[in-house]
This record gives sequence, structure tokens and C-alpha cells, in this order.
Amino acid sequence: MRRVLDGLYTVCGVIGACALLVLLLVILAQIFARWAGLTFPGSTDYAGYFMAASSFFALAYALNHGAHIRVNLLLTRLEGRARRLAELWCLAIGSFLAWYFAFYAVKAVRVSYLINDVSQGQDATPIWIPQLSMAIGTVVFAIALTDHLLRIALGRGSRIGDTGTVE
Repeated sequence: MRRVLDGLYTVCGVIGACALLVLLLVILAQIFARWAGLTFPGSTDYAGYFMAASSFFALAYALNHGAHIRVNLLLTRLEGRARRLAELWCLAIGSFLAWYFAFYAVKAVRVSYLINDVSQGQDATPIWIPQLSMAIGTVVFAIALTDHLLRIALGRGSRIGDTGTVE
């Protein structure tokens, strides 16, 4: 199970990195289109979609590698049982909020699909398509937070080090 979860986080991180590269390509295409006197309709919309995809897909990967901002100022001063309880409390609240957000992100995709909602930009993209990256990213992030919560609750220790490295 550990390999599957770590693989999922890595795959999402790679997808996020690829979305960032596509964002770069869209911006470069827009620059060259302006330079050539051409138009690239919907380019700003596409750039926004890929920026959102890169952000949401990278959430779990970043958490797993200690890149999220944590309350280390307090946690590093605690030891033993007090630290474990503080980490459990933080991860429990984070997991709850992540699952709450994931539920509504998935619901937004479903509603957008059912009502055939399209973007208001020139591209007229069915809005559920870019929303899908947000929904998938938040679900995987909620899984990652729950994974870390369960590891600490079961006494296996945190995989996130104080220095931002995976232990």
C-alpha cells in the first residue's frame, strides 16, 4: 500500500510539473503569436487552466516532500507525546478540511457536467474539464493528509521531516 500511495503522489507531482511546462508553452505561443501579428484566442484561459492544474496536482507531492508551510516553530519545541498530539490535531483538522474541499470540488465538476456549463472566454471550454484537475488534486491531497494522520496515529511516525525532507 505504501508503494501505491507514494506512486500516486509522485504521478500527481509529475502531472503538475507537466501542466507547468504546458503553461510555459501556452505563454510562449501567445508571445510568438503577438510578435507575428496573429491571435491566439483563449490563450489566457488555457494559461489559467494549466496554472490551476499544476497547483492542485502538486499538492500531495509537495506535502509528502515537506514543501508545505507547517507550524514548525511550535512543533520543534515539543517533544514526545505532546508533539505527537499536536501533529495529530493539525493533521486531523487538515484532513477534515481537505476532504470537505474535495467533496465540493467533485460536486462542482458533476454539476458543471450536468448543466453543460462552458467557460465565458473565447475558448468556450466545457468548464468541467479544467475543474477535473482541481477535483483530482484535492482528493489526492486529502488522501495524503489522511495517510500522514494514520501513520502518526498508528505510531509509525511522520514521514515529513522538520527540514522538509521525507524521513
